[in-house]
Amino acid sequence: MPDIALGVLDLVPIPSGSSAADALRNSIDLAQQAERLGYARYWFAEHHLNPGVAGTSPAVVLALTASATSTIRLGSGAVQLGHRTALSTVEEFGLLDALHPGRFDLGLGRSGGRPPGQSDAPPPTTTPVVDGRAPNGLLIPPPFSFARLLGSPRIALQRKLLLLPGAESQDYTEQIDDILALLAGTYRSPEGVEAHVVPGEGADLEVWILGSSGGQSAAVAGRNGLRFAANYHVSPATVLEAVEGYRAYFQPSDVLDKPYVSVSADVVVADDDATARELATGYGPWVRSIRTAEGAIEFPTPQEARARTWTDEDQALVQDRLDTQFVGSPGQVADQLEQLQEATGADELLITTITHDHKDRVRSYELLAEEWRRRGHAVPRVS
Repeated sequence: MPDIALGVLDLVPIPSGSSAADALRNSIDLAQQAERLGYARYWFAEHHLNPGVAGTSPAVVLALTASATSTIRLGSGAVQLGHRTALSTVEEFGLLDALHPGRFDLGLGRSGGRPPGQSDAPPPTTTPVVDGRAPNGLLIPPPFSFARLLGSPRIALQRKLLLLPGAESQDYTEQIDDILALLAGTYRSPEGVEAHVVPGEGADLEVWILGSSGGQSAAVAGRNGLRFAANYHVSPATVLEAVEGYRAYFQPSDVLDKPYVSVSADVVVADDDATARELATGYGPWVRSIRTAEGAIEFPTPQEARARTWTDEDQALVQDRLDTQFVGSPGQVADQLEQLQEATGADELLITTITHDHKDRVRSYELLAEEWRRRGHAVPRVS
């Protein structure tokens, strides 16, 4: 198995009984620890109107984190383009790169602000999935329908508040083209007028496209020869079609001569399986709050999670996410990550971990880094 680097994806979760300020301080500390442990990159997600998530503006959190770290790559996972312009995105990351050159990944996503009813139409995967398993045994659960979530009043309100009155989201493919042109200094309007972004033009950024299927996002990434991040932790049912679609669309570019893929996984590691399962107890209620369009709740303690009323309908709503969360001892979780890498051919893995106590979250990343390094992967020894 080749050396596979690990990165971190952080939603800036707010544990119950704490505040958004506590969550931000914890995330900056975790980024410092991830740098010490040798993780390759640290990304912040973008989410809105969630009581339990403080990561609303990746660029702002990245600026704070860049000042507290020195070597780890930092990025967005992802800037949601449905409610912003190409120019504002290039300007934000141009400012970041001006002060911390060569350290940022501009991860771009399409879901934020997408009107209900818009969806990908990906080609079916060619990898045989038999009884819910890929050929190497990786669990591929049945697809989850996001129709209820995308059609909820809360998502409609989010779209209303994020967009100016009367505004419509730009076509995603055109928007990516505009971002790349503005970065390269080649942008021309249909009338031939040039636009040059200062700072931003020529910024030393790695541009990534994030996607959950083999449709438009995979096509945009592949046809532009960009790096692609697939989401096993969000949509495990479609991870194979996502990476296959991207590779099928891929065309060499000045950036890449062959496809480059990162795949995400939800992970909780502890010294033993029983402790890890205890730390992960709050995950089910937390996912349920997202999928019912309630908005991510503050992450509960194990005791708070067990005290919640839980129905068969609740269990069915989150079962695919529970089944594909990697929870256990360092050896068990590393085995599962290697299986995920083998099934998807990932060049990197992106690890997202949420526990109620910050020290347990840090310890999870520590244990994983130690085990990954022991197996000869690309996590250097802790200094």
